[in-house]
Amino acid sequence: MQERLQKIISRAGIASRRAGEEIILAGRVRVNGRVVTELGAKADLGQDTIEVDGRRVIPDAARYLVVHKPRGVVSTLSDPEGRPTVAGLLEGAGTRLYPVGRLDFATSGVLLVTNDGDFAQGLLHPRGGVPKTYVLKTRGVMTEDDLEHWRTGVTLEDGKTLPAEVKLLRHEEGKTWFQITLREGRNQQLRRMGEVTGFPVMRLARLSFAGITSEGLRPGQWRSLDLAELLALREEFGVPKKVRSAALGDPGTAGERRVRRPAAAAAAARGSRPERPSTRGDHVEARQRPERPSTRGDHAETRARPERSSTHGNYGETKARAERSSARSAHGETKARPERPSTHGNYGETKARAERSSTRSAHGETKARAERSSTSGARGESKPRAGAPRTSSSPRPKPRRER
Repeated sequence: MQERLQKIISRAGIASRRAGEEIILAGRVRVNGRVVTELGAKADLGQDTIEVDGRRVIPDAARYLVVHKPRGVVSTLSDPEGRPTVAGLLEGAGTRLYPVGRLDFATSGVLLVTNDGDFAQGLLHPRGGVPKTYVLKTRGVMTEDDLEHWRTGVTLEDGKTLPAEVKLLRHEEGKTWFQITLREGRNQQLRRMGEVTGFPVMRLARLSFAGITSEGLRPGQWRSLDLAELLALREEFGVPKKVRSAALGDPGTAGERRVRRPAAAAAAARGSRPERPSTRGDHVEARQRPERPSTRGDHAETRARPERSSTHGNYGETKARAERSSARSAHGETKARPERPSTHGNYGETKARAERSSTRSAHGETKARAERSSTSGARGESKPRAGAPRTSSSPRPKPRRER
């Protein structure tokens, strides 16, 4: 998808959109090897080769941080006077980040930083009406009418301010402490309002920006916005457009302090009920203290004190009885009292009878043949037949005598 070059430069974390326009006009940007100096030029980072000062533009993962800016630090990345800057506080962030809006040199408190140009633009645009809450210490004792003047709007050289929410905190030695919430972002607006109304601002600190606080952060420390904060910002102000895992930051980065807001505070920022606590701890506790004992011990106890015989014992006993019964059968105990004769015995007996009968039949037949042979020999019929083989038992024929 094609986008304006200044937007691509801003999303890559090289510079803000305004600074990106100056970079383009200076002829420091090349697209596919061609120098581009037109502010309306577009390109596709996925298909085109975009270079700034000879280095190819590669967008970094989106990062969203909150910094507790101390007094005496400039909320810019560089300062011609050599004063400390926010960039010095973010050296361990791992990528180039720039602040969302500005805080005065003498003002402390919440400052958001990011490398997402759309995120910064969405929170700074006047139509967004992003709330910014401050606590002030002014010279002089302010009455309720004075505070009402701040609530309804103070006329400045650039116009009347929008209505604001004002809450008196205390009076202290001729000074007034109060809290105010603005929904516009004019340059040094609160200090100018104090000068016009006759109550100069002596101390100023920002407590929250778009509902994000610096709770738990000491001056100079920073942390990544958590998922609940990013989702709340997107729901109310439409940014960031995509909440990615990379937006949560890298744990353990130098200068970062991870602070988890109470569940009630997170719910108040989202404008919804607090989330249900995770059951992970209960699960771990249940694993550490199991309610149901393991059946392993019961099994070992059963083996140690076998009151009930197992099925393996019954099987072994039955097998032993069967073996003893088989042994008695082998020794002829069951043979002495057979109830049902085996078919093998009947077959053997029948076979023996058949053999004896066959022997008798053969003997009788042989005897009958012998008797017939003897009778025929006596009658001279014992002449062998022609071609019949002569056996040693056959009688030799007597030679005839010549007459």
